[in-house]
Amino acid sequence: MRTRNAVLVGTMCAGLAAALAGCAEDPDAGTNGVGKLEASAIATKARTAAEGASAVHLTGNLVSRGHTYKLDMRLKKNGGSGKVASEASTFQLLRIGADLYLKADAAFWSHQKDQQGKQSGGSAADKLDAKYVKVPSGDPSYKELSGFTDKAVLLDGVLGLHGKLSRGDHGSVGGVRTIRISGGGGDGGSLDVALKGTPYPLRLQRAGGAGVVQLAEWDKDFALAAPAKDQMVDYGRKIPRGN
Repeated sequence: MRTRNAVLVGTMCAGLAAALAGCAEDPDAGTNGVGKLEASAIATKARTAAEGASAVHLTGNLVSRGHTYKLDMRLKKNGGSGKVASEASTFQLLRIGADLYLKADAAFWSHQKDQQGKQSGGSAADKLDAKYVKVPSGDPSYKELSGFTDKAVLLDGVLGLHGKLSRGDHGSVGGVRTIRISGGGGDGGSLDVALKGTPYPLRLQRAGGAGVVQLAEWDKDFALAAPAKDQMVDYGRKIPRGN
């Protein structure tokens, strides 16, 4: 009798376990199916989706050459706009095609060097305060500054993972279900990819603690318009560089 009871209890437990397992939620149910792919395939789909998107809103911190930049940029294929802040200064950028504009306050300009290598005077800085300055395309700073407004350049710089790729946990970013992939066991950065709709990258933690960025409002268009004439000042043929 004791043996029969033991067998019966064992059968009941096995049946209950199977029933509970059958009720467990499939983390990929109702998704775009990307979460079932290998890590390398997920990375490829995320990059393809990002490259094909018409627009994106990028926010977060980037560490480059020992400097930390806080970004809030809206980007699309023909330009972008937004704010860049570093330890030393904060400025706004606007690019429409090849035309790049920079706007900063008097404190920013007062610490810049003029064309003769001297500090810009108070009157000059006041003149430039909160005004847009068109950055000459031949100026050394043009390439560096325009990179912050170039969707292809900026995304290429932030989306890379280093080392062997591996799949991580399911999660969510901004209320959107995601799958995480990592490089080098996490040391090479990690990327959260959307499991709903197009598999856009939504959050990236860069390798070596080089910043965390959020990517949102994919394909949401926004207006780009040149500054009004009364909002612009002509600085000259060369934008001064900082110390």
